[in-house]
Amino acid sequence: MEAATKKSEKLSELVQPVIDQLPRTSRGIDRHVQLGNVVDNLGDDHRESLSDILDGYLKRMLKNDASDIDLGGPGCDGRVWYRIYGDKKPAKVPVSLSLDETNVLLHNAILPSQRKKLIEDKNLDFSYSIELGNGKQQRFRADMYFDLEHLALNMRKIDNTIRPFKNLNVHTEVAKALSLKYYKYGLTLITGITGSGKSSTLDTIIDANNRTVDSHIVIIASPVELIHTPIKSVVRHREVGRDVESFKEGAVQALRQDPDIIVIGELRDPETIMTALEITDSGHKTFGTLHTSSAMESIERILGEVPTEEQNRVRVRLADVLTCVVSQKLVPSLDGKRVLAKEVLMVNASVRAAIRNNNISEIYQMLMEGSEKGMNTMEQDLKRLYTDGIISKENALNHANNKTKMVQLLSEVNY
Repeated sequence: MEAATKKSEKLSELVQPVIDQLPRTSRGIDRHVQLGNVVDNLGDDHRESLSDILDGYLKRMLKNDASDIDLGGPGCDGRVWYRIYGDKKPAKVPVSLSLDETNVLLHNAILPSQRKKLIEDKNLDFSYSIELGNGKQQRFRADMYFDLEHLALNMRKIDNTIRPFKNLNVHTEVAKALSLKYYKYGLTLITGITGSGKSSTLDTIIDANNRTVDSHIVIIASPVELIHTPIKSVVRHREVGRDVESFKEGAVQALRQDPDIIVIGELRDPETIMTALEITDSGHKTFGTLHTSSAMESIERILGEVPTEEQNRVRVRLADVLTCVVSQKLVPSLDGKRVLAKEVLMVNASVRAAIRNNNISEIYQMLMEGSEKGMNTMEQDLKRLYTDGIISKENALNHANNKTKMVQLLSEVNY
């Protein structure tokens, strides 16, 4: 507690000389431009001291086994907040950081080129790393943005440990669909809301291919999170904004780089979605993520992102190239942690026909009846977790996409 108080006092001492150089009349974006210029011209020792304070908050995050940290802006009320096993709470110290202090602290964490993008877009996605000693680093996925004209930051810990592929607990047919060894081309979607573990699942799949197949893997991400060490494959990491202009540009450029697998970190706009379909159609194995909570919603999202006059053409192309959809959630478990629940769609002839004929609603029944091919609905997987004594009945209901079906499935469980 005493050490944290001293750090807070030191931060105030480091920030005041910076604020003293700003005109009293400066405000809004102009103030941030001026603040950034002052920070960039600080001495190395001054900047390192500021970095040490931010890094200290991140090291405490690791000590507390937190997944996220939030600070800055009026929304944090001068506190540093941590998300631990799904719950977000403020740290006991520091008790109160001023808006000037967090503004300076956050400006010090980025480069001039990043600040330019932050000012232009009012948002910045980037990666950040701290030294842990013994040559080890911890990387974070960061998002900086404005909260009532002040800087705010969220950082999420990037898990340095790749989970073994067997921990995904997928059917043999699904495992084959995810492997370049068995499926040389096709589009696989890993979907879920923010914080559902999509990146971890994707990293597990990439690692499995890297360990088993002689290939070239190109990863386009914003930002790049876990760094894959080449094992049997050449693995390229291209960060949007730093190594390439956009997801679309990265995907198009990848075609000229002799890839076997192309990973598009996020299918966030119509252009990127269309590009993903085109590069898959050209004979590549493609992985991408979507912010959707079910397989059917994922298909509908892709079709809904394109103009009406293009939908028939896109529907046919999607039916031709889509191989697998894994939609997942992290559900609170009875031991106070979180467990993976997933819906899995394998695209067979019946599913392709449903997509081509715009009968997406028929796919749910195919999921229900497709267990022999490794398919299941989210509700079926939640039922499994409940009957295995891993999650509560309440959480099974809360995380179901189809509440009516979930109630029906739970009524079949006898205790």
